Amino acid sequence: MPSLAELRAKRAYDCRLTKDRALQTIDEADEFLRDRRMLTLTTDSTLPSLFGACHEEPYQAGKSGFGSWPKTKWRWGGELAQRPRVYLAKIRKGRLLYLSAEAASVADPLCREALDQAADGVFGPEAAAVVQHLKSAGPSLLQDIRNELELDVKALRSAREKLEKAGAIVARETVMPGQEKGHVHSSTLLRWDQAFTARRKATPEAALEDLVVLGVRAAVVAQEDDARAWFTWPVTRGAIERLLDGRRLARPASGWLAVP
Repeated sequence: MPSLAELRAKRAYDCRLTKDRALQTIDEADEFLRDRRMLTLTTDSTLPSLFGACHEEPYQAGKSGFGSWPKTKWRWGGELAQRPRVYLAKIRKGRLLYLSAEAASVADPLCREALDQAADGVFGPEAAAVVQHLKSAGPSLLQDIRNELELDVKALRSAREKLEKAGAIVARETVMPGQEKGHVHSSTLLRWDQAFTARRKATPEAALEDLVVLGVRAAVVAQEDDARAWFTWPVTRGAIERLLDGRRLARPASGWLAVP
């Protein structure tokens, strides 16, 4: 097993943490996702980050939120999500996570379980109505869902947040012509099984362990407490111990995880 120092050096290279490894094109960003399997949008954990790998000055120095995004490459967030076999979900406790097809397959049993739970009312009646509407009507614009279900803005927002966080639905940005001129941005909502159709047979428990292993691989090396907090679903210390015992994960140093 490489030392922690060696793994950190490999992480710096593989996760493009240095300016000499900065992404130059959207095609490189696409390749970066396929290599790492999953990317966050901004740097908020040890998982590799799309914007973190850009190494570009912020749009507005000293500002938070959108102002902290790369000055010219901020568009890549939306452009990458439109690429074939790229899946954008919010299974990082409501935060964006880009998934390659392989990563989406690993997450599939968890997202399908969330769909079943939503249909059973676990996330509330509004959420149940949304997934049922999408099942019958297909992917739908946010405004159309609101009109069809007669939900107010607050109720639909709450249902959407719960469903996206659990992976039951995903959203795709949709640009439409404005009423008078220009254009407006909206969202099209899809059930997970409409966005990703290649069903994977695995229990949700096994899928979560697989997802943790894939995340550690993406990060190269990660602190255990960070890895346990990556996803919407709780990861117990017992699950980490099982992965260590099964040699699917290793401890290069106390409190750290890597893939052997």
